[in-house]
Amino acid sequence: MSLLSRLFGGGSGASGGSGAKADPETYKDFNIFVEPIKDTGGYRVCARIEKDSEGEARSHMMIRADVCNSEDQAREISSAKAKTLIDEMGEAIFD
Repeated sequence: MSLLSRLFGGGSGASGGSGAKADPETYKDFNIFVEPIKDTGGYRVCARIEKDSEGEARSHMMIRADVCNSEDQAREISSAKAKTLIDEMGEAIFD
């Protein structure tokens, strides 16, 4: 099954991991939902970044080419990369 079909409703869900929906991590008023994607050879680094801005919920899906051997490692790296993206781009992430 292709990466895009898993992201947009095909298969067992976008995370492809344990299936448990984790609570978001809050960082600088942004919510980070760490959602690694099961892929050939491991788990792809992926996170959804959300923020309520001017009464509107905004969302950005961050998917990286990095594939990790374990889901825990992918979760750790996904969180770190999402924070770096927030630090570098701030609200511009949604443009």
